Amino acid sequence: MSGRARHQIAFRGVTEEEVGEAVRTGPWGPAELGRLECRKDYRFEAVWNGVWYRTRQVRHIFVEEADEIVVVTVYVYYF
Repeated sequence: MSGRARHQIAFRGVTEEEVGEAVRTGPWGPAELGRLECRKDYRFEAVWNGVWYRTRQVRHIFVEEADEIVVVTVYVYYF
């Protein structure tokens, strides 16, 4: 995981375990710049930034290298 992605997950309320789980179990698709992405919905049912949300969706942008997957950025959507 890139340093930028590590900073983002802490700021956006996601754990490294959730990132790894989504990349391992979620469907992969194409993203910009030849990268890949995957999304995974998590039951949230809690308050984030003063608003109650039922679901948190985690979207990862990553590259697959010969011996590892490098997460470049992480987006989190609450709904």
